[in-house]
Amino acid sequence: MLFAVVIVILIPSVTNGNFWKIRESLIAQERNRMLGASIVLNGKEEKANNLLMSYKLQELDVAYHNPENFAPSKYFVRARAQIESSPVFKLIKTMPKGGALHGHSTALATPDFLYSLTYRDNLFVCMQGGTFQLRFMQYPDAKCKWTLISTLRGIDANFDEWLRSQFTMYHENDIDIYKNKTQIWLVFEKTFSAIKGLVTYRPIFEEYFYEVLRLLFEDNVMYLEFRSTLPEMYELNGSTYKSEDTVRFYDDVIEKFKRTHPKFVGARLIYAPDRDNNNQTFNNIASILLNVKVGHPKILAGFDLVGQEDLGAPLLSYLWEVKRIAKLGIDVYFHAGETNWYQSNSDYNVIDAILLGSKRIGHALGLIKHPVALEMIKERNIAIEVCPISNQMLLYVDDLRNHPASFLIANGFPIVISYDDPSLWNVTGLSYDFYITFMAIAGRTADLRLLKQLSINSILYSSLTGDEKKLALQSWETDWGIFIENIHSVIV
Repeated sequence: MLFAVVIVILIPSVTNGNFWKIRESLIAQERNRMLGASIVLNGKEEKANNLLMSYKLQELDVAYHNPENFAPSKYFVRARAQIESSPVFKLIKTMPKGGALHGHSTALATPDFLYSLTYRDNLFVCMQGGTFQLRFMQYPDAKCKWTLISTLRGIDANFDEWLRSQFTMYHENDIDIYKNKTQIWLVFEKTFSAIKGLVTYRPIFEEYFYEVLRLLFEDNVMYLEFRSTLPEMYELNGSTYKSEDTVRFYDDVIEKFKRTHPKFVGARLIYAPDRDNNNQTFNNIASILLNVKVGHPKILAGFDLVGQEDLGAPLLSYLWEVKRIAKLGIDVYFHAGETNWYQSNSDYNVIDAILLGSKRIGHALGLIKHPVALEMIKERNIAIEVCPISNQMLLYVDDLRNHPASFLIANGFPIVISYDDPSLWNVTGLSYDFYITFMAIAGRTADLRLLKQLSINSILYSSLTGDEKKLALQSWETDWGIFIENIHSVIV
């Protein structure tokens, strides 16, 4: 009887001619809830938006009738060249994008740059237990069967091609090779290992991190918050430095870059050791944090734990340790919910991150499965760090049109777009992730207002102080105005 009553109620609303009016109202309500909907464009922005949307809709219409050719639905490494030819991408490339708030410090330069560093003197290579290692040394130690890179170049014609491949997961056919996340994470971690010994050589590190900042600035990004394990830096003679020294090296490079690029706001560190550390190691972690807070307070943004969540220790196992860190007055920015499992320990990391006071949450792919957590995210104004290409490359999302961030954008949740580990998929800057968000994750009608809101969010949800945010926004607004003025000259 109830079903019949519902039918009686619904039918008149259609037959009375209200269907189209109601439909239009519902669609309008949805659009008004989207991220960026509250932004009002001025006259010049409206003209810029018309140009942007003409390119976007043309690209979407062609793809709609030829879905197999839609670049953001493909495995990124197969779509990269197509993305770079897109007029929408070219416009986004010139757009001031604010800050990159989620990137891991040893995977932020290009593979080509990393490869170029291997021509330096005294670089040795060794394979041990299936792991590729690099190290600058005066005299090789007995821990591994070290061979000079220059020697291998002289005897193996294929060595350089193989060496270059060790700095990236950017291989078109790998999607057919990697069968599961455990396998892809093993490759992911081996690639990090290959890069680490190269860039933690102190003289190389300074060049490397300067290049990281240059690549961002070139992509019209003005600020960086980076995760770092604070790896042990070393010299040619084998001497090593403490974690606090590594922070000092970061700080020195940042200040050097700001002197030559005065419009660059700066960069801050989120100390992020591996999530599988035990309690004894955590005592050392807390000590490092306190020393950094006292010795380099301006560079320290906060604390995180990194590593594969499905196989690593859940946040819940660090409950008391995180409370200790909070007592030091240090903010937390947790990776949480980077998983496809529902109601697993890794999935519940999202809830625990909220309860532990995380200022932002990295990835949070499982968030949309938790309605109460979603309400808390909105209420507490916690931004989600969305890294679309990373999520696809690590096999969490296949077709990026199905990325969970679609729900967050549709409902006006605070998100920021970032690039995670760009070295590993040969990405520079934020433009690729912005493009994919705009073209595939956001809706067809999402326009310049979304891009503007995402850029503003990256400053508002940064760890900068109130005054620093105000100055950064003023600088960004100036650059935004120049972008709007020149947008019609970008595509020739």
